[in-house]
Amino acid sequence: MTTTTAPAAPRRARRGIARHASGAAVHALLWGYAAVALAPLLLMLISSLRPEAELRAEPLGLPTSPAWSNYARAWTEADFGTYFLNSTLVTSAAVALGTAVSVLAAYALGRYSFPGSGLLLAYLLAGLMIPIRLGIVPVFYLFDSLGLLDSLWGLILVYAASGVPFSVFILTAFFRRLPDDLAEAARIDGAGEFRLFGRIMLPLVRPALATVMLFQFIQLWNDFFFPLVLIRDQAKYTLPVGLTRFFTEYGLTQSLLYSGLVITTLPLVALFLLATRQVIDGLTAGVNR
Repeated sequence: MTTTTAPAAPRRARRGIARHASGAAVHALLWGYAAVALAPLLLMLISSLRPEAELRAEPLGLPTSPAWSNYARAWTEADFGTYFLNSTLVTSAAVALGTAVSVLAAYALGRYSFPGSGLLLAYLLAGLMIPIRLGIVPVFYLFDSLGLLDSLWGLILVYAASGVPFSVFILTAFFRRLPDDLAEAARIDGAGEFRLFGRIMLPLVRPALATVMLFQFIQLWNDFFFPLVLIRDQAKYTLPVGLTRFFTEYGLTQSLLYSGLVITTLPLVALFLLATRQVIDGLTAGVNR
């Protein structure tokens, strides 16, 4: 009895063509999405380098000669320098404080079992389900009684507390994944708990630290709600609130507006480019394991 089978080579060729076609479609989709996402940023950058008269005459043109003075005017005349320094201070301090508290809590909850540890973890993670903005009224009265209204330090405390639930959630999972044999070997070699934490465990969760710090930095840098409610002095405004003041006072000066937007966006782009490798390692750590 003879069985006739189709040649294997044409089938493999068809599978290869389908695979390449699907790959090309995915790449085309990703490049299209990147173009759509980058187009407004590119337009903003180009417009920030154009003189005001030229920008009004032809909104979508290219600059004949770059007007770098737009950035100097936005930095000084429109007070973007003050807003930028306030945002940098508040965001950096809040991220540092919130991450320090979160990593200590996550290490204790992820590596040790003690009475009430599960309840404490559930209490911290409840912050992920309850938006902190719902508590703005008691926070406002509390800060008023403590003298923290219209204070950058009060804003730092609110921001640091708001980032703890997310950071504890991520870091606890990473600490639990670390092998127990590593800690036991370190203890046998004479390492104490502080050395075990600082020299051995903490470097192993560096990608997770970079991930939570980047996410928190972006969220706090762009936050508009809390500075609007808790800050009254214009000299203490952060960039999001300062932009609204700019719209009321310089709304018709488009060149300064675009320059201010570039100043606001540039730190986020630079930080993301610098931390991309660590963030990717942090997001894919669970898959690689």
